[in-house]
Amino acid sequence: MEADYEHLKSELYDELKRILNYWSTNTLDHTYGGFIGRIDAENNAIPSASKGIILNTRILWSFSAASNYLKTKEFLSVCNRSYAYLKRFFNDETFGGVFWELDCKGEAINKRKQVYAQSFAIYALSEYYVFTKDEEAKKWAIKLFELIEKHAKDKEKNGYIEAFNQDWSSIQDMRLSNKDMNAEKTMNTHLHILEAYTRLLNIYDSVELRNALRNLIGLIQEKFLDKTYRYNLFFDKDWNLQSKIVSYGHDIETAWLVIEAAKAIEDKDLIEKTEQTAIKVAEAFLSEAIDIDGAVLNEKNLETDTIDTDKHWWPQMEALVGLKYVYKLTNNVKYIDASLKIWKFTKKHLLDTINGEWHFRVNRLGQVYTQEDKVSMWKAPYHTSRACIQLQNET
Repeated sequence: MEADYEHLKSELYDELKRILNYWSTNTLDHTYGGFIGRIDAENNAIPSASKGIILNTRILWSFSAASNYLKTKEFLSVCNRSYAYLKRFFNDETFGGVFWELDCKGEAINKRKQVYAQSFAIYALSEYYVFTKDEEAKKWAIKLFELIEKHAKDKEKNGYIEAFNQDWSSIQDMRLSNKDMNAEKTMNTHLHILEAYTRLLNIYDSVELRNALRNLIGLIQEKFLDKTYRYNLFFDKDWNLQSKIVSYGHDIETAWLVIEAAKAIEDKDLIEKTEQTAIKVAEAFLSEAIDIDGAVLNEKNLETDTIDTDKHWWPQMEALVGLKYVYKLTNNVKYIDASLKIWKFTKKHLLDTINGEWHFRVNRLGQVYTQEDKVSMWKAPYHTSRACIQLQNET
């Protein structure tokens, strides 16, 4: 079985190269600059599509992280292109922070300040700095950290408010997407603030950042994690739970990212606690998130006991990473077995071996949703490239 797992890791190394090749070949916008905002399931580019901050920061992070891991300058031009576009078009020079959405020509059409987006900008800029040592990128990442702490941190109730208007004033509709609840505090945003602060700490060690990261670990352990070792998703400002939805991909992703945060602040007690939590989260995950075909289900409504049985591309990859962490902690081969089954399904149903890249999702029968895009606001190389890299690491 372990030989099969080594083969899986080898395949993911090759897949990383395939992912990078697809995005560097197919997504560059040679007309308006930056990257094309949408490519459909049949690999047709939509030049008029708007350009979202999540896609663009994830492109910068993915190519910077891959370059750091592969120790190559092959994709330096892609990284520089991404950074330059973010700086010129997404950066709000008036109020600070990054815009949510541009039109295809680079004109801002949605200037709201989604805290989730500011976090991904920090994450991407920190990784880019590690690759290029561009001091301007580092300063920008630090500035975004300071803006989040100044405007989004709830000084009274703790945690971070989800979104604001362009000038950081209060906004009524805080939703990250149409699929989300209009909630003031969400697990998803807190998770990615934690992820961003963890990487930022590698290049900017400050007392304020360490304290913020420690606080985030506590919030995820104490506010979002429930007694059944699932993570609750939506809360109001006073931390009243607003939803009974469980996202399986976020559960297993959070388990390993919190460990990394604890390691970043070098707190042995927190490392031990988060590792023990990860084992219990993985147990709950294996007990209900895995379908009979071995793939990861999307989510469950605990109130109605209904399960969304679609198989999205990204939870499969986050599962491979989370299960690897728990295998290293327990040496229990059941986590390898689960990983091999997930990858077998993923290779067969989610990798597009004809047109390249990955399908967004398939139904329980393995049939592709052809209305979903290959490239979009939410379809980026981040989850896949990161998993390919993380599976190679021994820690």
